[in-house]
Amino acid sequence: MIKILVGIDEVGRGSLAGPLYSAAVILKSPISGLRDSKLLSKNQREKLFDQIVAKAEYIGIGHADPSFIDKYGLTRANQFAMEQACSNIQKPYDRLIIDGNFNYLEHLPKSEAIIKADQKFDCVSAASIIAKVTRDRIMYQYDEQYPGYNFISNVGYPTKEHYLAIASLGITPIHRASFKLFR
Repeated sequence: MIKILVGIDEVGRGSLAGPLYSAAVILKSPISGLRDSKLLSKNQREKLFDQIVAKAEYIGIGHADPSFIDKYGLTRANQFAMEQACSNIQKPYDRLIIDGNFNYLEHLPKSEAIIKADQKFDCVSAASIIAKVTRDRIMYQYDEQYPGYNFISNVGYPTKEHYLAIASLGITPIHRASFKLFR
């Protein structure tokens, strides 16, 4: 009997700016080259993103905006984004596999957190890629809206250049104002 696996991963947790994104994926057929999104080039991620969208049985995407993160914190934001992503999965499943060491969805049946799941399960690798490409595309739009922060390159993560831009320009509405750095 074929097991139905739902893979879940998030991106943007360690970012200073922008939303946190999560994706949930059920694959219906194998896709060559799937790996953790961090191990792939931008070009590889984009190509795999298109293949996943074409070949996945279900894809769910969720996000938490910086204002939600500021109000409720990263743990609740991560859970919220993952719940949104899972709400699009309309098929019974055998396992719901979350990348990491914490099960944000312990209230959902058959859910489990597995460290480095994005390197062990294709559905989690696919979720990692969907979440990463989706969030990056949002950050590229923010780069146009907030010039000077180079979001097209750092996608909101802490880099020397990003810190210098914050020191020079201040924070934007998409920065996570509750973070210790900004208080």
